[in-house]
Amino acid sequence: MDSSLEFSGSLGSVSSLLTRCRTFKVLVIGDSGVGKTCLTHRLCGGEFPCRSEATIGVDFRERVLEIDGEKIKLQLWDTAGQERFRKSMVQHYYRNVHAVLFIYDVTCPASFSGMTSWVEECRQHSLGQDIPRFLVGNKSDLRDPKKTDSQVSQERAMSFSKAHGMIFFETSAKDLPKKGMSGQQGSKQALYQQDNVEDIVTAVSLKLKRQKKLPTANSLAYSGSFKLANKKKAEKEPMACC
Repeated sequence: MDSSLEFSGSLGSVSSLLTRCRTFKVLVIGDSGVGKTCLTHRLCGGEFPCRSEATIGVDFRERVLEIDGEKIKLQLWDTAGQERFRKSMVQHYYRNVHAVLFIYDVTCPASFSGMTSWVEECRQHSLGQDIPRFLVGNKSDLRDPKKTDSQVSQERAMSFSKAHGMIFFETSAKDLPKKGMSGQQGSKQALYQQDNVEDIVTAVSLKLKRQKKLPTANSLAYSGSFKLANKKKAEKEPMACC
């Protein structure tokens, strides 16, 4: 799937070609309560929201970066984790997706176990392995080295990400993570590598920039506030007889 383009001015102008920005739709999925909304706020705005409520349907946030001299816009779709909020929107989630962020809570093993069903949902909606996938363990600031049995180990998460062709990160949307937070467990020392939120943004942008090709100008169609790659020309409606 080709990325979309935004142009300032008309498509035919030289200035618009110089200011084009590739826009990528990034789907953010995971169980309710894992911190998807807080993480997308941090990814796009650089701040942890003081207050957040359960997402109903989907929220949109954007982040524009410059990668190797080219502007890249990430359009993050923060989806509802609760099924009752997803039923009417689920078909829209998976249209024209360029990348997926699978989010779980490192302090909640049940949210990690739910990753299997999220992967299956992606498969059911025809998201192939060619779509870049990122596994993100959130709330790493709440890790307690003394409660390893009730937390998701990085080894387990890395094994899952490898099996499903994902790039793995563990981070916190709340606090700037401290690299190499360590804890003591009996005679063993557990070392937790925490990633900065900016590392995730950069990795996603680089992966998409290298993988996706620019579409031609006449392959674009405008739909609402989004610029989508046009795969099929709209059929003309038959003219009604007067």
